[in-house]
Amino acid sequence: MIFLELKDIKNISKFARFKISNMYHSKISGLGFYVPENVVTNDDLSKLMDTNDEWIQERTGIKERRHVALPEDTTSGMALKASKIAIERAGIDKNDIDFIVFATLSPDFYFPGPGVTLQKDLGIKNVGALDVRNQCSGFIYALSVADQFIKTGMYKNVLVVGSEIHSKGLDMSTRGRGVSVIFGDGAGAAVLSRTEDLTKGILSTHLHSQGEHAEELALTAPGMGTRWVTDILKDNDPNDESYYPHMNGQFVFKNAVVRFSEVINEGLEANNLQVSDINMLVPHQANLRISQFIQQKFKLSDDQVYNNIMKYGNTTAASVPIALTEAWELGKIKEGDLVVLAAFGSGFTWASAIIRW
Repeated sequence: MIFLELKDIKNISKFARFKISNMYHSKISGLGFYVPENVVTNDDLSKLMDTNDEWIQERTGIKERRHVALPEDTTSGMALKASKIAIERAGIDKNDIDFIVFATLSPDFYFPGPGVTLQKDLGIKNVGALDVRNQCSGFIYALSVADQFIKTGMYKNVLVVGSEIHSKGLDMSTRGRGVSVIFGDGAGAAVLSRTEDLTKGILSTHLHSQGEHAEELALTAPGMGTRWVTDILKDNDPNDESYYPHMNGQFVFKNAVVRFSEVINEGLEANNLQVSDINMLVPHQANLRISQFIQQKFKLSDDQVYNNIMKYGNTTAASVPIALTEAWELGKIKEGDLVVLAAFGSGFTWASAIIRW
């Protein structure tokens, strides 16, 4: 019979944890995105509210965005289209998917979340599905969750999705123009797969929140903690804005540029990397002016930063996977490249992912 002292057990436990955490990495094996065909230009919006192309481009950099028009283009429906592309590109069968992580602020239903709908619509086995509600940072949060499942050996292939419909919930009048001109609809998906090459894949993820500023960028109703649907109907107030998004634009901008910089630097430092090592930065497409500020601060060239907000607007949780997929499709990301994802948004939440492609 073998007897072990407590210190020996602790040492074995530490070794086991070390082995598990260093056994696998997760890599992005497939990417896909989908945006509705319905293009809404700034001139189109000028017919609905007091705005114009110059005003919108000057403040946001946005020229056009997509709004859903087809009945099947629900939040889960667009996710399905993006997911099918990602799965095909990953070179796996759909039933090889072990788990789904779905990031959105615009679910099909109040509950259940769209992850289970996507599982059904894909026609795959009864795998687990998890929904993430972290708005603009949602996809990187979802990517981080999937990364942990793979690194611990629990799952081999995880489908990570960001999908949003904003157009149906915006105040498309002059009153709401500060928010409504920014947002668009779309979906992006990534298949995260296990790899034993510890020099490749997701090197680290970094997640943060600051709830004291939650109401600076929020949609507060209907909600169980504020006003429910019955309250809204009872009040019957034509000036009620509680069920439209509220954004303190300048305050959000000032915080975003600081947190973007911090979380990018945090990721680089954690991996003993320098800004000069970055081959491609894919920032959340919140506002072209924010992306340009970060690019100038880090002294990155146009070839080192990918932006497409000009075409699609801000698609919150979908913006990072849409931009990442498009950059990859255009050949701007190659094997061995250091790719940095970064996001900031409602919560406030912010996040980054450092990836060796």
